[in-house]
Amino acid sequence: AKANNILEKAGLPKAKEYSGENGWKAMCESKEIDLVYNCTPWHLHTPISVYAMKNGKHAASEVNIGETIDECWQVVETSEKTKKHCMMLENCCYDFFELLTLNMVRQGLFGELIHAEGAYIHDLSKDYLFNKKAYADMWRLKENIGKNGNLYPTHGLGAIAQCMNINRGDKFDHLVSMSTNDFTLNNMAKEMASKDDFFKEYVDRPYRGNMNTTLIKTNKNKSIMLQHDVSSLLPYSRIHLVSGTKGAAQKWPGPERIAFGHRWIKKEEVDALYKKYSPPIVNHIGEIAKEVGGHGGMDFIMDWRLMDCLRNGLPLDQNVYDPAAWSSIFHLSQQSVKAKSKSIDVPDFT
Repeated sequence: AKANNILEKAGLPKAKEYSGENGWKAMCESKEIDLVYNCTPWHLHTPISVYAMKNGKHAASEVNIGETIDECWQVVETSEKTKKHCMMLENCCYDFFELLTLNMVRQGLFGELIHAEGAYIHDLSKDYLFNKKAYADMWRLKENIGKNGNLYPTHGLGAIAQCMNINRGDKFDHLVSMSTNDFTLNNMAKEMASKDDFFKEYVDRPYRGNMNTTLIKTNKNKSIMLQHDVSSLLPYSRIHLVSGTKGAAQKWPGPERIAFGHRWIKKEEVDALYKKYSPPIVNHIGEIAKEVGGHGGMDFIMDWRLMDCLRNGLPLDQNVYDPAAWSSIFHLSQQSVKAKSKSIDVPDFT
């Protein structure tokens, strides 16, 4: 209904509405659509994606594609069986610096990559997790109860996994994961409950630790460091560091930096690299993307690229094996944390 208000204000015809707990099933069964674009709470990502493919639709899902290893296998097996695309809507793969570094990696400017780092560090506690209007039935806060690990790995992992050719010559082999205790969420729940009885049920719950750090070893003996923290007073960061035999790049903390030796090059030199090595899609629609917006334009680039590939019969930038591998960290990191940072093997979904 909210989306239809936007269409109406823009002078466009209303879209058909689906609602209720199972409204998505009727939509997936519709013969009028080709793609199901899934922006629901996390626990519905796998069921909707699987049901869409079984009903002859391509599926594009918000992150993560699944919360368990079984769910990750479900989407892989369903995509293979139905021959339908299943891509994760990992918009951070389409940010301008991430696209620049991916192209520079592929052109060999950084040599062979050795190590990469990614993160999702974003304090959501007050404005989102404990905001009654932010998420229906407080689902996002509930996801942070009883699940101690990296619950949101793909914003930091997707772009660097592409740079490191994961599932295209290398793969995740095993990981170890460690979390701090929770030093803020339960205290915030107590503070909120003292003013509003609504929050009393969220006091003294087993919240995930503030900072989770996960180390991944690849099959080619390269390393990846991932961090996740949504409840500490840290500035926003996805890190996005790639380190190779000839150079390195890093986005956070700003400014964006590139090096081909022991010092970061000057801003003018970075600007010149943007002009020379931004991929064709940025030159084609980058300015429109910035104008339309959506996380600075990367949402627009992602959506445009997804539709362009489907309309022209091209393979998608990420196939079903990518979201399965990236999302598996959600479950595997929890296993490692629970077992005192024990080494856990990562399945080869290919």
